Amino acid sequence: MHFQNILIINVTRIGDTLLATPAVRAIAEAWPEARITVMGHPKRVEVMDNLPYVHAVEGITKKTAPWRDRFRRRRWDLAVVFGFDEALVRYALRVADQVVSWEQQDADLNRRVTKTVPKPPNDSVSAVDMLNALPCQGLGIPDAGGALDYAVTPDEAEQAKQTIASYWPQKPNPLIGLMLESFPTKPYRDWPLESFQSLCTRILVDYPGASFVLLGGNHSPEKLEAFRQQFDSRVAVLAGKLSLRQSAAIMSQLDLYIGCDTGPSHIAGALKSVPLIVLYHCLHRAWVLAPQGHKALSAIDHPDSDAQCSITSSMADISVEDVYRQVVVRLGTRDE
Repeated sequence: MHFQNILIINVTRIGDTLLATPAVRAIAEAWPEARITVMGHPKRVEVMDNLPYVHAVEGITKKTAPWRDRFRRRRWDLAVVFGFDEALVRYALRVADQVVSWEQQDADLNRRVTKTVPKPPNDSVSAVDMLNALPCQGLGIPDAGGALDYAVTPDEAEQAKQTIASYWPQKPNPLIGLMLESFPTKPYRDWPLESFQSLCTRILVDYPGASFVLLGGNHSPEKLEAFRQQFDSRVAVLAGKLSLRQSAAIMSQLDLYIGCDTGPSHIAGALKSVPLIVLYHCLHRAWVLAPQGHKALSAIDHPDSDAQCSITSSMADISVEDVYRQVVVRLGTRDE
């Protein structure tokens, strides 16, 4: 098989977009001369910008797919479609000579797809291995490892340094980024604010030069203000103030990132050089979701066993002391 133009469609959240980067990389390594276009959620696909093996990044949704490219002649040799939105598969069938997708519920649609792959059951393999299965089984290519990819541009890094300098003319040592919340629809994943506050108070005892950056989207204003009042000039509240890529660039300047299991934590994991601590609820285990191959990652699972675990299992059960021990470990790896 020889493909010159390849389309990859993956319309999903930040984390799942990044978890698919090893699969995209595997395709790029199998056909290094191919031009690869990635289409994803219009507000999330920018996390794929500037990757060396991705040549174009575009937004698409299941609502826009039926009308897309009706009036211009664009074709791809191959389309690889993640997910189960039939409108996206039908779009791929219309614009590509060959299509690889997960096995869909519509039998007629499956017959039209060049190759369908049964999706592994949830939690039977890691999220990265599951996503790798689509191109590797569907196209018969080797995987390219499990490490996530994200690329901060030099201009973005410079702007991030200027933003940090607007709060602290001399960069704090260490500078620690915090992600206080996950999804609004899954608050059971959140470590309590009181635990974050106790942790940062403890950090300042042993690391008096530390300061904190609050990252993420539109978090609870009350929560952000409570944290700001306690730590005053030691904290920059950037949550809800930055674009997705601006926030990622700030992460690239951190000495340590601490957060719950959510999209920005996957970005931190994809940056590779940033030490990070991520806290996982027992319904969403680290072995499934944590960044693979990261040399400075501490993944802390909720202590409940699978049999004990439920949505009522409180993240407060992860102790401040357990997290602080990993802070010491990770700050010790900064220069390695």
